[in-house]
Amino acid sequence: MAALQPNADLNTTWAYLEQGIDQIMNRMEEGLTYDRYMQIYTVIYNYCTSSSRVQGGSQTDGISLGSQSQRAGASLTGSDLYNKLVKFLEHHLNKIRKECEQLMDESLLKYYNTQWKRYTTASGYVHHVFGYLNRHWVRRELEEGRKHDVYDVYTLALVSWKQHMFHHVQNNVMIAVLKLIEKQRNGESIDIHLIKNIVDSFVSLGLDESDSSKLNLDVYKQYFEQPFVEATELYYKAESEKFISENSIPDYLKKAEKRLEEEEDRVSIYLHATTHAPLIGKCEIVLIKNHSEAIWEEFQTLLNADKQDDLHRMYTLLSRIPDALDPLRTRFETHVRKAGLSSVEKIANEKDSEPVDPKTYVDSLLEVHAKYRDLVQRAFKGEAGFVASLDKACREFVNRNKVCKTSAAKSPELLAKFCDYLLRKSAKNPEEGELEDILNNIMTVFKYVEDKDVFQKFYSKMLAKRLVNATSASDDAEASMISKLKSACGAEYTSKLQRMFTDISLSKELNDSFREQMQLNHDASEFGGVDFSVLVLGAGSWPLTAPTTAFSIPEAVVKPYEKFGKFYNAKYSGRKLNWLFQLSKGELKGTYMKGSKVGYTLQVSAYQMGILLQYNQADSLTFEELSNATQLAPEALTPALTILCKAKVLIQSGGNTVGEPGSKYDLNFDFKSKKVKINLNVPIKSEQKGETEETHKNIEEDRKLLMQAAIVRIMKTRKTMKYVNLVDEVITQLQSRFKPKVTDIKKCIEILLEKEYIERVEGRQDMFNYVA
Repeated sequence: MAALQPNADLNTTWAYLEQGIDQIMNRMEEGLTYDRYMQIYTVIYNYCTSSSRVQGGSQTDGISLGSQSQRAGASLTGSDLYNKLVKFLEHHLNKIRKECEQLMDESLLKYYNTQWKRYTTASGYVHHVFGYLNRHWVRRELEEGRKHDVYDVYTLALVSWKQHMFHHVQNNVMIAVLKLIEKQRNGESIDIHLIKNIVDSFVSLGLDESDSSKLNLDVYKQYFEQPFVEATELYYKAESEKFISENSIPDYLKKAEKRLEEEEDRVSIYLHATTHAPLIGKCEIVLIKNHSEAIWEEFQTLLNADKQDDLHRMYTLLSRIPDALDPLRTRFETHVRKAGLSSVEKIANEKDSEPVDPKTYVDSLLEVHAKYRDLVQRAFKGEAGFVASLDKACREFVNRNKVCKTSAAKSPELLAKFCDYLLRKSAKNPEEGELEDILNNIMTVFKYVEDKDVFQKFYSKMLAKRLVNATSASDDAEASMISKLKSACGAEYTSKLQRMFTDISLSKELNDSFREQMQLNHDASEFGGVDFSVLVLGAGSWPLTAPTTAFSIPEAVVKPYEKFGKFYNAKYSGRKLNWLFQLSKGELKGTYMKGSKVGYTLQVSAYQMGILLQYNQADSLTFEELSNATQLAPEALTPALTILCKAKVLIQSGGNTVGEPGSKYDLNFDFKSKKVKINLNVPIKSEQKGETEETHKNIEEDRKLLMQAAIVRIMKTRKTMKYVNLVDEVITQLQSRFKPKVTDIKKCIEILLEKEYIERVEGRQDMFNYVA
């Protein structure tokens, strides 16, 4: 084609340009040479800068320099070409649209996609050949505020497609797209690249009219996303209702899980990322929320059958819906509580006639907790709400089960007894590693115990016995348990327990010092072969009580007893020794038994020792004679005699029961035993029961003092408080140790009113002042 003269008029110029643009738009496959490209570009440049179209001004730069008349000429010239291009694009798109309107379904999508690709590619070339127009005329139009209908050429092409093509065919295109996606949902193979390209075309048409260089998603959201999400809702609503009516809930959960995964993949493969939230949100409502009641009803069945995979699937799906897990947490809590109560009831029924074994009891609690802790971790991913439900349920069945009905303090008491069983020397002591695991399990139960002060009281009493009797299996295990209690409840909770160990260590040093002094003074020979040692324990740290009876110390131990008293008083002036003979013990060598070549060693309490040593002077003594000789009260003498008679060391004659007035006790010369060393220092049930009752009584007294101290502490800080607020604050401060009863707090307030620590506000019965 011949070159065009620089001063050609508009019609001539456009006729030339139209051939080139038509080739770009419709016959790109023929190719556009570089020379041809430059010819078209030059014609546009020449036309825009021709002096005949510039009114009064410099010919050198009719676009960017010169007077106002020059800018007007440039504007007019650019406008002519721009308007010609607008009409060309409209005519071109009208032709495409007519063909497009004859097609449907997948053939429509393929045609639309092909034309879109060709059109946008060609528009890029046209944009470049109109580069001069873009850089000068279009730019100036935009700068002078005429933005509503002027764009760079490529944007103009997209605006034209949207106006003359898209708005006319988009409805049919979307119908075809939705049919194709439905086919895919029904399991058929489709051309996902085709849908991806259609989606991209919708996104590309989102033009920001205030800034043509920017895109928005308005077209995509209005014409694609909205109808797509609506169609998705209708599809899954029909499918889910039909499926759930014909299949089990576990099968439905698998179906819903699969469908959600498919939609997630759909977004990542061929949808815009912003569709994820509305699409998945709608699917969650249709597939999960709308069927949540039916899903909730199945939860109990799955729990009963321990279907962890199905429970995990149910949890995962429902966790997508706000508050949808709440009913599951409530039902889970109820289920665990019932399981725990049932487990305890089973062992309680088995042993109705005898006390519950602490190990069996604690094991039953741990078994339930371990089972449902694992369930929470595996099925519910350790979610905080289910952990809280597990804790609430465990707290209930640990503190309010059948065993606890006789006493609310049963759990902490039995837990302390189980600790004693583990930490006391025994042939059944577990290995060190195993013991540590068991102690950790005990702390799990301890966490749920409400009356931690009861555990502390029983544990300290049992620890004291282990230390006094040297029956601890392992000092390391004892220290480990105290460390765990300290971590759980603080240093104050274990301070006395730790001081008990300190006293034992100091006592060993004191005994060594005593023996050294006796040897230096040659006093040890006066002891008559008696091996004498003493535990000196601080009264404030040890849960020990004074003897309830007088006791005449046996002659054999009088001298070492007196010597140690003098030694101690000389070493620690101002301190007072209180001897607890009811906790003392010793060993006696029996050489009187017939048929025994070496004799038996009898391990006895101090009271039993006092009784047996009387038989060095007589073979038979009455109850009254023994009472006079030992000075023991009947309530202390009778239990000691009972064990000696039961072991057949003594034989009762006269009287039906041990301890009757006039009953007589003979030394058994025919005593026999398979063991050489026989332990007679064992408590009897009546003593244990009395000790337990006394411990509970002490606990109640301690609680009253703690509540009073808390009330005074609170009132001292707050000065004035209402009754209700004071009660709430006392409960809050003390609940880590025990749960105070409101009636007990009220009694403590009355006591403090009488003692004038606090007073009622005048005219207000429900408000108190602190009395400084």
